[in-house]
Amino acid sequence: MPKGGKYSYLKNKHLIKRCLSYFGPYKFKIFIAFVSMAIVAAATAATAYLIQPAMDDIFINKDREALKLVPIAFVLVMLIKGVFRFLQTYLMNSTGLLVLERLRNDLFNKIICLPMNFFEESQVGMLMSRILNDVIEIRASLPSFIMMIREACTIICLIGLVFYRDPYLAAFAVLVLPLAIFPFFYFGRKLRKLGRKNQSKISDINALLQESFSGVKVIKAFANEKRETGKFKEENGRLVRIAIKEVLNSELSSRIMEIVGAIGIGLVLWYGGSQVIEGHSTPGTFFSFIAALVMLYEPIKKMNTSNHTIQRALAGAERVFEILDSPKINVEQGGSVEWEQDFKKLEIKDLTFSYPSSEKTVLDNINLDVEAGQKIAIVGPSGSGKTTLVNLIPRFYDATEGSIAINGRAVSEYTLKSLRLNIGMVSQETFLFNASVRDNIAYVSQDASIEDVQQSAKNAYAHEFVEKLSEGYETMVGERGVRLSGGQKQRLTIARALLKNPPLLILDEATSALDTEAERIVQMALENLMKDRTSIVIAHRLSTVLSADVIVVMEKGKIVSKGSHKKLLEKCPLYIKLYNMQFQDNA
Repeated sequence: MPKGGKYSYLKNKHLIKRCLSYFGPYKFKIFIAFVSMAIVAAATAATAYLIQPAMDDIFINKDREALKLVPIAFVLVMLIKGVFRFLQTYLMNSTGLLVLERLRNDLFNKIICLPMNFFEESQVGMLMSRILNDVIEIRASLPSFIMMIREACTIICLIGLVFYRDPYLAAFAVLVLPLAIFPFFYFGRKLRKLGRKNQSKISDINALLQESFSGVKVIKAFANEKRETGKFKEENGRLVRIAIKEVLNSELSSRIMEIVGAIGIGLVLWYGGSQVIEGHSTPGTFFSFIAALVMLYEPIKKMNTSNHTIQRALAGAERVFEILDSPKINVEQGGSVEWEQDFKKLEIKDLTFSYPSSEKTVLDNINLDVEAGQKIAIVGPSGSGKTTLVNLIPRFYDATEGSIAINGRAVSEYTLKSLRLNIGMVSQETFLFNASVRDNIAYVSQDASIEDVQQSAKNAYAHEFVEKLSEGYETMVGERGVRLSGGQKQRLTIARALLKNPPLLILDEATSALDTEAERIVQMALENLMKDRTSIVIAHRLSTVLSADVIVVMEKGKIVSKGSHKKLLEKCPLYIKLYNMQFQDNA
């Protein structure tokens, strides 16, 4: 945050403007709500007005005509008030829900299109909290804003009535109104600050819950349930303490408003009562005045409550529009060229890369050519930059220096969709959605026929085990494929890549997490996948890449050597070391 103030997109004026922009498409509903609000305000004043004829004409003058008309008028006024109060509340709340839907859609659409480094620097629970919790606060902003305007109109109508009844007495009553402004703004600022802290803490708890439930197996393996419970209790306690402060400030604000109102009413009772005793005013006029005055302080309290809600909404809006409007958080941008031709050549020239959050050079001056139909293997010790290199090809990250070109065009010139649809990736981190086997395999195209899905599964050696599942291809695999073994999950990801049918294939240690039997079956599936395709294979077991056309050896972000297996055994000490380590271990 810049020194001396907020970013422009986090200032109140911008936040209110952006919140209101989401209510723009529902102008007609809001207009009807405004009209209803004005009628409700007038009906409230009319209710107070009817007290005077009720007291004077019915109870004191015993007028039978008034006995008929005043109750009917009262019922009509309350009926009108009830109908239009319902209309206003329904329209505002339904509009708020529609805005909630739009905001969540826009926020999810923005987040899902952000570059990979954003997700690496953000907690999943925090992002979930932005979409689920912070947006809810904004939903309440316009209804509360409308309520403030309605109560302001009610105050104007009631002030008009009290001055109409007795201007001098009204002066006593409104004398203390300026005192009500102090808690309105003072506590409003404090509640805005606490609301911001509350939303931030909810985000922290969401992140903690997501991490704990995702890593529950590790927690249990280390018998650390008590430690994790302690962490949750600590975070939950902080949230409760913030909430208690919110309640404290909210209640202090309301009670101060009540005291201010009591002072005003006390002055009126003293002066107005003396006027009635001396015969200068009638009881009906006085009680009509008192009723209007009591009703006058009620909307002031409601305005105070609405202000609290608006302050919370602005705190939520800060967190939502920080993502939507920040010039530093930008969605991925692709080029305009569609990749429609066959794969011919991949050229990596003078490539250097550092992650945005680090100054360390991860890849240093990489040069590599991949011809159509070749099988390129990349080997090297852990941390040498192998995975980072292949992640730059589909533009999960962009190079710091140098270039990557496919078929003579820089990858940045292709549309992201066409670039990524023409590149297939299978990694050691298998990810399956909580959907059916069929939907997971057909993720690239939900319109794929069951025959195509089954053929991909057969080529991936997955069809046999899928058929044995309780519901076959319609079996739900659970979150992250939890109901399947590691080898089964990997075969489904291979089937998914087969259905995608990309001309360029990247395999990132696809068998490293499997046992010997599972690896054998998955390796057969991978052979089917690599058939007639250009393949780049990152391997931790050299036995799986000995037949590669070119083996690239990497260390500390650099290519130290490349060539066939036979040539590398003659000239590359690091490759010889890796080879001897693995094959001596096997022996």
